[in-house]
Amino acid sequence: MTQVDRVKKGEVTPEIKEIALKEQRSVEFICEGVSAGKIVIPKNINRSFSAEAVGKGLKTKVNANIGTSPDCNNIENEMLKLQTAVKYGAHSVMDLSIGGDLNGMRNKVLQNSPVMVGTVPLYAVFAETVRDGGSIKDIDGERLFAAIEQQAKEGVDFMTVHCGVNRETFEFCNPDNRVAGIVSRGGSLTRRWMKETGRDNPLYEQFDRLLEIAMRYDVTISLGDGLRPGGMPDATDDLQLKELSVLGRLVERCRERNVQVMVEGPGHVPIQDIPFNMEIQKKVCREAPFYVLGPLVIDCAPGYDHITAAIGGAVAAWHGADFLCYVTPAEHLTLPDVDDVREGVVASIIAAQAGDVAKNVPGAYSKNLQMTRFRKNLDWENMYACSVDPELPKKRRDESESREKDYCTMCGSLCALKQ
Repeated sequence: MTQVDRVKKGEVTPEIKEIALKEQRSVEFICEGVSAGKIVIPKNINRSFSAEAVGKGLKTKVNANIGTSPDCNNIENEMLKLQTAVKYGAHSVMDLSIGGDLNGMRNKVLQNSPVMVGTVPLYAVFAETVRDGGSIKDIDGERLFAAIEQQAKEGVDFMTVHCGVNRETFEFCNPDNRVAGIVSRGGSLTRRWMKETGRDNPLYEQFDRLLEIAMRYDVTISLGDGLRPGGMPDATDDLQLKELSVLGRLVERCRERNVQVMVEGPGHVPIQDIPFNMEIQKKVCREAPFYVLGPLVIDCAPGYDHITAAIGGAVAAWHGADFLCYVTPAEHLTLPDVDDVREGVVASIIAAQAGDVAKNVPGAYSKNLQMTRFRKNLDWENMYACSVDPELPKKRRDESESREKDYCTMCGSLCALKQ
C-alpha cells in the first residue's frame, strides 16, 4: 500500500507526522498535497530512515549522485562520497553505478544511507550486458523489469525511468536536428536499443507493469527527462516539449493507481527561459513535483559548472522546482571526487535556500534573519553554526590575523558595526 493509498483512507502515517514537523506545516497540508499528487514521500516499505517530502509548499530538496564507473569502481570511495553528501546537507543520493560490482554497490548504499536512495535500473541492465560481452539489442523487457523488481525489493526509494523516449516522440521530432543531440545516458541508450531492435520502449509500452511494482513497494516513479537539452541552443525545443507532453499523460496514469510520481527536467537552459520551463512543466504535469538537473545557465564554464547550476537552480526553485540534482565541478570532465561532492552539494543547498526565501517557504527567511542578528552582534560561533557549511567560515577566520579579535581583517578597527 502506498502513502497515497493510506492518506486517501484517512490514515495519518508516521512519515507524514514527521514531515509536518520538519516542514513547519500542518498535517492536513501534507496530507492534502500527498493525496493530490503535489507532494511525494519517496520511502520504500523495505527501508527505515527519517523521511523527507518533495513538492509544493515545502523546502527545496537536494540530491547528490554517486556511483562507480568502469575505470573507477572503488566502493569504499563511493561510501566516503555518500557520507560527505549527507554531511553537507543532501536529502537524497542516487547510485548511478555502471562499473564493478553493481549489486554490491547498490546494497552498500542502501545499507549505509540515512537519506532517500534513487537509481536508474536501466543503467545496471545495459552495463551488465556490455560487461558480459552481450549485445544491447538482445536486452528485452523481461530483463529490464526483473531488474526493476529486484531493486524495488532491495529497498530503492525512487527510480528514474525514461518512458518518454519512445516511438511517438521520435515520429514527432528528430534528435539529429539538435546541436548536442541526446545527452542523457538513459535517453541515448534507449534510442539505440529502439533503433537496433525496431521496437518501442518497453517502459512505455508496459507502463502498467511498472506501476504494479511501484505499488507493491511504494517506490516513487521519477519520470526521466531522457531528451533534456544538453546545451543552450537546444533548450526548450520541440523534442524536449514533446517528451514532456508524454510524461504529463503518464503522471495521470500514476495518480489513477495511487503511485507516487515526480517529473525530471532540464538540463541546459539560459536564465531567461527558466521561469517558462518551470511553469510549462507544472501546467503539463498538473503540479507534479519537479526534479531538475541544474539548470546550467551557460555552457562555457567547465570546472565551474556547480556555479552555473546553482545560479539556474536558484531561479528554478523560485519559480516552482521542488528538487535540485546537484552538479559538481567535475561535470562534463570526469568522475567527481569527494571534494567535488562537497562543493556540488553546498552549491545546490545555497541555490535551494535562495529559492525557498523567494517563494516564502516556512523557516527560510527566519534563518537568514537570525544570521543577520549574529553578524550585527559579531557573534562568531553562532554565525558558524548558522552557516550552510559551518567548517569553512571557522577555518578561514581561525587562519586570519584577526582570529583573537572581535572584528575581521577586512575593516579592522574601522569595522562599521563597531563605530
